[in-house]
Amino acid sequence: MALDVTIGQYYGTGSVIHRLDPRAKLLFVLTFIVSIFVAKDVYAFAFLALVVIASVLISRVPIRLVLKGLKPLVIIILFTSVLNIFLTRGEELLFTKEIIKDFWTVNIYKEGLINAALLALRIIILLMGTSVYFSYATTPIELTDGLERGLAPLKKIKVPVHEFAMMMTIALRFIPTLIDETIKIMNAQKARGADFSTGGLIKRAKALIPIIIPLFVSSFRRAEELATAMECRCYHGGNGRTRMNVLKMKIRDYVFIFLSLTMLAGVILINIYANGYKLL
Repeated sequence: MALDVTIGQYYGTGSVIHRLDPRAKLLFVLTFIVSIFVAKDVYAFAFLALVVIASVLISRVPIRLVLKGLKPLVIIILFTSVLNIFLTRGEELLFTKEIIKDFWTVNIYKEGLINAALLALRIIILLMGTSVYFSYATTPIELTDGLERGLAPLKKIKVPVHEFAMMMTIALRFIPTLIDETIKIMNAQKARGADFSTGGLIKRAKALIPIIIPLFVSSFRRAEELATAMECRCYHGGNGRTRMNVLKMKIRDYVFIFLSLTMLAGVILINIYANGYKLL
């Protein structure tokens, strides 16, 4: 179950993507997200899907592991698709049925089905692409260094960049830990006769109380242990802090950044000149 959450799950393969500078990967993810939301043409979505597939193959991360990361969002994907099917209007009506006379009529259009499929594809592409570059191909330490170096200009206006990057890293690092802790607590409660799968909504909510309280206690204990460990190592923030591995951009990183910008330009050109179906 813990492996279904991609955040914080690093999978080292030593691929070219793994060896890229984290700042280059951060810029790619930012450009990739912009490209996804800019994409309107069906060919643009197909182009981005090919980019994700190529990224997975180059990173050598098992495709089944990447697909597992979609499980937490299955409900959101289905809910978004259903809403678009029933709420999108178009020109070609495929199905109509009056549920409540003179009040509620269900109409399903061809455009609604296509919109639902494209929006579901948008969420899938977004999750798969970001998980490959942010989680599987970048360690939390690299992500911290990349964020800190990338946001370094904000230090001039007194923005606590190092503290922000450290909080992000700690949060990402402890998500899998807390999930594992939740699983252990649930198994312990089930061994004592707790039932989390039957009954109504209120009963199930009450059944979660024996899980939430120990989880909060465990979280505070881990936070206290982490604070003690940081104090014992004389951690005082980013002032005067040195690094064992200093980030240096290489030729492959600049090439990757150029390809990222080319991807965004390609999506924009496809939207303008392609004659495929346009997202409503």
